[in-house]
Amino acid sequence: MNIPLASQDISDLEIKVVNEVLRSERLSLGPKIENFEKAVCDFVGCKYAAAVNSGTSALHIAMIAAGIGPGDEVITSSFSFIASSNSILYVGAKPVFVDIDPETWQIDPNKIEAAITPRTKAILPVHVFGQPAQMKPIMEIAKKHNLTVIEDSCEAIGAAIDGKKVGTIGLCGAFAFYPNKQITTGEGGILITNDEHVARMARSLRNQGRGEGATWLCHERLGYNYRMSDINAGLGWAQMQRIDYIINKRSTVAQWYTDRLKDYSDLILQKIEPNVEMSWFVYVVRLADRFSIEQRAKLLKLLTQNGIGCNPYFSPIHLQKYYRDQLGHREGELPITEHIGQRSFAIPFSTKITQTQVDYVCDTLKKLIGQI
Repeated sequence: MNIPLASQDISDLEIKVVNEVLRSERLSLGPKIENFEKAVCDFVGCKYAAAVNSGTSALHIAMIAAGIGPGDEVITSSFSFIASSNSILYVGAKPVFVDIDPETWQIDPNKIEAAITPRTKAILPVHVFGQPAQMKPIMEIAKKHNLTVIEDSCEAIGAAIDGKKVGTIGLCGAFAFYPNKQITTGEGGILITNDEHVARMARSLRNQGRGEGATWLCHERLGYNYRMSDINAGLGWAQMQRIDYIINKRSTVAQWYTDRLKDYSDLILQKIEPNVEMSWFVYVVRLADRFSIEQRAKLLKLLTQNGIGCNPYFSPIHLQKYYRDQLGHREGELPITEHIGQRSFAIPFSTKITQTQVDYVCDTLKKLIGQI
């Protein structure tokens, strides 16, 4: 078999809508943007949204709209895609990393308060792999210390905790729509919020700093070309019509994997807390503690040779070259993050994968672990 790590789920509806946009007079700044934003707002239960060209852009403008700038510190997780921390650096602030829970792999709320300093301005929890971080204690800490909470929900559209959709709990949240996400716009992201000021700022910042109602060459603030095209937005709107099906199908695939792997002692699965509703982004497993990073590398090579897509998830941000060189981070700072980061990896996951393919992945995975 040849099973890719990820595959987008595109139906005839998406093709039809994109073709309609291409035949229209508006490829950008047209009605599909508003339609897509409304669909996302209705789905998650928020007032405002600003569609942009990537989840990274959404996080960047969220930082600006929240008033975070040079000299500020933002507490976050190193067990994440690098965009979450890069967005903090973009505004001249400093990411302050705390370790993760060893079972859920989410930022550990019990470690946050110790990292707060007079310069701390915000907390950026990351809903890793589609499981919400434990937001109740995070929000309590934020309230106690007068901190802003921005949710990196880029991997978790549709996920919920204590009955509330992620992205709607803090000041604002960001979703991303790269082709391996639950839904895709090709490239794209969106900022969501219930705060009108943040929404107005986001819409201005994404459009070169133009104000509402301003003419094309009038700019009120330093902005960016972070606009989403109507082609992308049309694709996103069509995907939103199918999002319940997509999330449910991904949940089914995840359950197939869990049923096959949960009792296998050489692998450890992410613990899913009982108060969360998962929106599966990827299916990540980690090798048991006795395995080394070299053995993981050998395993991934063998999986690839057997037609099984795979990839390490995640390489800790604080150990990336730029963060080592510029911020002075070193190994040993975040022992749990580093330990899990050295042993975790993603296996094929999408709505298109069949139960037969899942069986092949699991059988092959178990066989190859015995060879490393």
